[in-house]
Amino acid sequence: MEWLEVKITVEAEAAEAVAEVLSRYAPQGVAVDLGAASAVEQVTVRAYLACDETLAGRQRQVEEGLWHLSQIWPMPAPVFTAVPEEDWTAAWRETLSVLHLGRRIVIKPSWRTYAPAPARPDEVILELDPGQAFGTGLHPTTQLCVEALERLVQPGMRVLDLGTGTGILALAAAKLVSPVEVLAVDNDPNAIAVARRNLRMNDASAVVRLLHGSLGDVSGTYDLILANILAPVIIEMAQHGLGARLRTGGRLIASGILAEQQDEVVAALRQNGLELLETQQRGDWVALIAERARLA
Repeated sequence: MEWLEVKITVEAEAAEAVAEVLSRYAPQGVAVDLGAASAVEQVTVRAYLACDETLAGRQRQVEEGLWHLSQIWPMPAPVFTAVPEEDWTAAWRETLSVLHLGRRIVIKPSWRTYAPAPARPDEVILELDPGQAFGTGLHPTTQLCVEALERLVQPGMRVLDLGTGTGILALAAAKLVSPVEVLAVDNDPNAIAVARRNLRMNDASAVVRLLHGSLGDVSGTYDLILANILAPVIIEMAQHGLGARLRTGGRLIASGILAEQQDEVVAALRQNGLELLETQQRGDWVALIAERARLA
């Protein structure tokens, strides 16, 4: 059987959205080629479609999905190339590179070999394989969250990861310090299945507990909450008890926020007992670090 390779080069912050579109029609997985640059700006996203009786329909759906996405992020048209059966798996795997996030986190495909440099013995290596959309570490919001997490997570903390996706932030928290207790929550059963697989792959199932649900299903208080979602969702959470899930003095890392949405999110947090401590920005995206106000 031949395979049809779909290839498109886009800005790094659009890569996960492109991967999500392609993954709907390429169940074998989506590969993101970071190239050799350490500061990733342009990346190539590839997927492979089986050349069977459904190919024409799936190719049309890919073109339509990417066209709609191009109305948000300008991008070129995808390139389609026929690839022989014996070549597609090797070509797909070869495109996947090791990715560095923050100061210590390294994202490694399971078949790649990687050893920390002698000057960086404290690196934390996470194995994440392709075929997973949001939460691979390419998007600026994930990068901002990892950088804040590295600074804020401490041994003995209880950490809540809301909208865990692939589980990348929960895994990072579990591996950066010990002991730590992590609850990872998502309302998408597919995300929970992916996160569970990643926890097993990284021997973190005993540290991270998964919950299929939302904020309303969470009880207790936490020292650190991670919410890498979207601004409207963070605002809604703030209005429905997000602050109550933080202990007094606990910290919230909130991202997935466009710079133009920052003031509205900050206002919602303040109205619900959370005070802004810090803002970090990368491109059009910001991450907010807030604290549950201490009692006077």
